[in-house]
Amino acid sequence: MAGGKIRKEKPSSRGAPSSNHYQGGISFHKSKGQHILKNPLLVDSIVQKSGIKSTDVVLEIGPGTGNLTKKLLEAGKMVVAIELDPRMVLELQRRFQGTAFSNRLKVIQGDVLKTDLPYFDICVANIPYQISSPLTFKLLNHQPSFRCAIIMFQREFAMRLVAQPGDTLYCRLSVNTQLYARVSHLLKVGKNNFRPPPKVDSSVVRIEPRKPRPQVNPKEWDGFIRICFIRKNKTLGSIFRIKNVLSMLEKNYKTLQALQQLQNGSSGSTNAEMDILGLGESKEDRSMDMDDGTDDEMEVEDGDADGEASEFKQKVLAVLKERDYSEKRSSKLSQEEFLHLLSQFNMAGIHFS
Repeated sequence: MAGGKIRKEKPSSRGAPSSNHYQGGISFHKSKGQHILKNPLLVDSIVQKSGIKSTDVVLEIGPGTGNLTKKLLEAGKMVVAIELDPRMVLELQRRFQGTAFSNRLKVIQGDVLKTDLPYFDICVANIPYQISSPLTFKLLNHQPSFRCAIIMFQREFAMRLVAQPGDTLYCRLSVNTQLYARVSHLLKVGKNNFRPPPKVDSSVVRIEPRKPRPQVNPKEWDGFIRICFIRKNKTLGSIFRIKNVLSMLEKNYKTLQALQQLQNGSSGSTNAEMDILGLGESKEDRSMDMDDGTDDEMEVEDGDADGEASEFKQKVLAVLKERDYSEKRSSKLSQEEFLHLLSQFNMAGIHFS
């Protein structure tokens, strides 16, 4: 498929059960995220919901044996398919060689996460689920911006992408993705629609990049959102009283002040173009998102300290007092509220990167 590593398979001993599944003589490996759509009605539905125009260049990631590719070629002007597995590349070439589609299909062999993406109008993909997060932000970072992406994700990941404030699955991934795109759930897909069937159900999601791209420094935004979601069900007032958080922010504050003096008062914050690849999630991020709201052992500033530390703490808390942010929780904060709070911190000279 499109991501992950290809390893040579050791021949299995005679009579041993195999976890590989076959189509047209090609074996599929679950360990590589190879789950091929076998339901033609579902393939038709995905293409129909994609809204492909006859003039569109379509990017397909992980085409496999080409079941979806054929329908995309029928709908669009050209299909660029990125496939990691050389066996699948050969199968695609054989399938469309000598057909009316052969000059409208370009196959790129490689890892999509390491490949420079070509120009495309729309992306349609059934991807290996282990690359869901990095691929999402690679697409959102792509320029020039495309019209939309229709992608098959593992259902839980998809529901976190589309989660809204107050939803159980609302998390850093939801906030970061929705900053740069409008995300909507299109349809749920049962695991029996694939060969071999995955362990969990899937969902098809539509991702439509916001135009123009929000004028936010990605590193500044990421640092801010990471702090807010340390414990998403705790109040922001509690989170910003944590000693490590205050210490980090104060260090940034003093560094920025020193830089401003060196640069004759020029701002240390910039909205210059920066990539957003770092906004994806890791396993550690997911553990934070599962916050159950219980108390933890994080050390909290008790307010008894004197001098600069206490003064800086009051500066931070003063920002949180506006609109009662100190009593609000990240799990219920809207995109607009996050943006407003970040701007208020920046106006007070408090930065997160």
